[in-house]
Amino acid sequence: MADKNMEQVMEKAQVLIEALPYIQRFNRKIIVVKYGGSAMVDEQLKKQVIQDVTLLKLVGFKPIIVHGGGKEISKWVGKVGMEPVFVNGLRKTDADTMEIAEMVLNKVNKSLVTLVEELGVQAVGVSGKDGGLLKVKKKYSNGEDIGFVGEITDVNPKILYDLLEKDFLPIVCPIGLDDEYNTYNINADDAACAIARAVSAEKLAFLTDIEGVYRDPSDKNTLISELTVSDAKKLIGDGFIGGGMLPKLNNCIDAIDNGVSRVHILDGRIAHCLLLEIFTNRGIGTAILGDSEEKFNNEQ
Repeated sequence: MADKNMEQVMEKAQVLIEALPYIQRFNRKIIVVKYGGSAMVDEQLKKQVIQDVTLLKLVGFKPIIVHGGGKEISKWVGKVGMEPVFVNGLRKTDADTMEIAEMVLNKVNKSLVTLVEELGVQAVGVSGKDGGLLKVKKKYSNGEDIGFVGEITDVNPKILYDLLEKDFLPIVCPIGLDDEYNTYNINADDAACAIARAVSAEKLAFLTDIEGVYRDPSDKNTLISELTVSDAKKLIGDGFIGGGMLPKLNNCIDAIDNGVSRVHILDGRIAHCLLLEIFTNRGIGTAILGDSEEKFNNEQ
């Protein structure tokens, strides 16, 4: 029995040793985590994601969480008896829906702040309205009006830098203001990407409900664990990428073209996917990197 215990202890030590170079490499570096999908709905997964991000914070990283809340918004729109309207697959956000969306997103935001605080780390929830963080203009879908949905025109990250400097973990709610100070809902992927660019994040991680990027979406064995920007553009050009992955991958390319070192697309349904991707040699999702970083095959 003692041997078995010793073996487990040694395994733990090995895990920590394997994590060490990653901890050294990303110490004091900013990591933006886009939090969405099942990981936001399943209470157990939610706790594990927050544990992961809290651990990153405690070992010296500077994480920023950007969250969505689409499923929760749909639930509350239904609760008040309104029918959600979709245009080209995008939710149309009229004034009443915007009011509900803002309330729901703020509710989600504070629930995440609470989870982080429970783990002994100080978190602050901010809306994209706060400190002029996210400026937007009205977004159209193929020329059609989809209501109060914003396209980001400018990011002022000062409030995020101030919070990070004072050792807080910022949790950002994707709502912005236009030039006339109207309130707009923002796609959380877009918000995470724009924020990662603005703060020159070392990493941007998307928690999703898919394993990663496939060469052939119908074949689960074609998961690509590492992809350069050139490869990603070729996959898109060759028509391999469709559905919800297309805007996500374009966001990833855009982030890397604008100074983010690496972007990870992770399956948020896997417990502790963030730690596994960041601290081990065996990445579990798809890592997208700049062409000049091609040599880093064995390190994240």
